[in-house]
Amino acid sequence: MHRLKSALATVALAPTVLALLPAASATAAGGPAVPFGSHTFPYAAGTLRPGGAQSSLDQQVIDKYNAWKAAFLKQNCGNGWYEVLSPDADHPYVAEGQGYGMVITALMAGADPGAKTAFDGLLKFVLAHPSVNNPDLLAAEQNASCRSVDGSDSATDGDLDVAYGLLLADRQWGSTGTYDYKGLALEHIDAIKASEINPSTHLTLLGDWSDSGDSLHYVTRSSDWMIDHFRAFRSATGDAAWDTIRTAHQNLITSQQSRYAANTGLLADFVVNTDSTPKPAAGQVLESPHDGDYGWNACRDPWRIGTDAVTSGDAASLASARKLNAWIRSKTGGNPGAVVTGYRLNGSAFDSGTDMAFTAPFVVTAMTDPGSQAWLDALWSKLVATPINPSLYYGGSVQLQTMIVASGNYWRP
Repeated sequence: MHRLKSALATVALAPTVLALLPAASATAAGGPAVPFGSHTFPYAAGTLRPGGAQSSLDQQVIDKYNAWKAAFLKQNCGNGWYEVLSPDADHPYVAEGQGYGMVITALMAGADPGAKTAFDGLLKFVLAHPSVNNPDLLAAEQNASCRSVDGSDSATDGDLDVAYGLLLADRQWGSTGTYDYKGLALEHIDAIKASEINPSTHLTLLGDWSDSGDSLHYVTRSSDWMIDHFRAFRSATGDAAWDTIRTAHQNLITSQQSRYAANTGLLADFVVNTDSTPKPAAGQVLESPHDGDYGWNACRDPWRIGTDAVTSGDAASLASARKLNAWIRSKTGGNPGAVVTGYRLNGSAFDSGTDMAFTAPFVVTAMTDPGSQAWLDALWSKLVATPINPSLYYGGSVQLQTMIVASGNYWRP
């Protein structure tokens, strides 16, 4: 769901061997089991990291987190709730934002002594705003009075991050306190599978409102294709359906890049005809005339695809990420300031603005190419130097999360 008012190398990196993270119950004083900066989850062998001391990278992320938190993490609604404010969205509170907040606060635990309090407040808000179609999912939008609006149905991207955040929280703090994080995660994951995955294509639906009789039932949004989340859901549930779901999305990414963006690797905001021959939307199907272009949804794709590449070493994700990296590095001449807010799949720009939502995700794909150290460093410097804009929740939230990944502080529960 659109929420903005405005608007290759062939050698695969060796798959990483995932270290066993310490059990949450092992923390003696109730602190996080995987504190920020512990770097206990190794990335794929050969993954690049921005230049400079690790302690400096970590501190730069903490500084950006503190700015993000001051701008967007609020207690405006009472009831012990925390909310992520989205001033540049259609409504002050959106599911995507609450999902971002839950993932961010769980990952920043250890750097922020208030992370668990904030996480629990966000969770309390989420639980108080169920979807009208499936009460184990989150209603997508809330107004200034903190009431769900616009049908009170769900948006898939928000639910995917809420479930992932709950799995992170279970690992960080255990599930024997106020909230059974693991139990809630499993309920949420099962609800996603039941109401937000197309049972015939195994691809994400736009939300739990898109049932078999809906005209958009065979439309999917590329920014919902969170491959590393699907891996985590498989591990948490033991349900092999998540392997099928993950593979379906990876196959779609590969085929869309090959057929429609062979020279760029770019994906469309929305892909249609998923029941027959999937292809980029031809004009507006949900949000704008650019639904078939690389716009305000697909701009997150390099981050999502790249994150799976660096955390899993998966050959398909690596190939897809490297296509994106090779194109944008060439397109901009290695200048992060030249990334603009919208491209056609052939790589030509249709807009001329700049926004962290478009620039920041490429820092993750840059990590996958051994020859891109200078490009990675330039991107990192751009992200560090760009302040969090309190009026641009979307770009700021993407900026922070890509920095968490690029600094080596992301992990899969």
